[in-house]
Amino acid sequence: MPTVKFKPTTPSRRNMTAPSFEEVTRKSPEKKLIVIKKKNSGRNSYGKITVRHRGGGNKIKYRLIDFKRQDASANTVLGIEYDPNRSAYIALLENGEGKRSYIVAPVGLKDGDVVYSAPDADIKPGNTLPISNIPVGTMIHNIELYPGKGAQLVRSAGVFAQLIAKENGQAQVRLPSGEVRIIRLDCKATIGQVGNIEHDTVKLGKAGKKRHMGIRPTVRGSVMNAVDHPHGGGEGKSPIGHPGPVTPWGKPALGYKTRNTKARTNKFIIKRRNAK
Repeated sequence: MPTVKFKPTTPSRRNMTAPSFEEVTRKSPEKKLIVIKKKNSGRNSYGKITVRHRGGGNKIKYRLIDFKRQDASANTVLGIEYDPNRSAYIALLENGEGKRSYIVAPVGLKDGDVVYSAPDADIKPGNTLPISNIPVGTMIHNIELYPGKGAQLVRSAGVFAQLIAKENGQAQVRLPSGEVRIIRLDCKATIGQVGNIEHDTVKLGKAGKKRHMGIRPTVRGSVMNAVDHPHGGGEGKSPIGHPGPVTPWGKPALGYKTRNTKARTNKFIIKRRNAK
């Protein structure tokens, strides 16, 4: 997916790039597969802000994606669509009975292609199989952690995992972060790499685009008052006054590991990401 560059007619246009949407073949979503997405502006069920710098943004509707892929019949690709809820594109499928569903579109999937979700399906992009039936070395995405729960791993634009080993009823999968993780062989995964590969090369160009996404400005703690942030206060440009940077609530930031050392799933991680 090449990006489109703009002429520098304004300061914001000078560095702006946008996706060309060459892969997108369908403009409007399937009405039966969209639901209203209510905004919470970073607030939890008690109304407390748990994610800062959120609010505003364009109204969007959520597309119901089939991450379980339980339909074993032949599904024909009707079109590739843009999804405002994720970085990847989505594909609209239709089976022989006329039932339609969305999946995350992998690289190379085109209108008219037929995909399957069955143990004996071919090893080609878009087909979903149990990991036990996928050859070692295959690129995969949409990986389940628990059989039947639906895909939870490797769903963003341009990413893929690699199946590197199978033994003792378990598989070793190298994730995009570099982490090597054990996954059960009866979990499903989809063949191929997620589409929209050049998503990370897009330059927004102006602050307004972030506001359209519902992300509000982030202010440095060092320019706040002391009452608002541990880094704040002082005359002029003052040092932060701590051995290292901290969060607004005084917890260590930048490099401080927050994962629970007694987490139940630690035993499934063979190699940590960024491990030396």
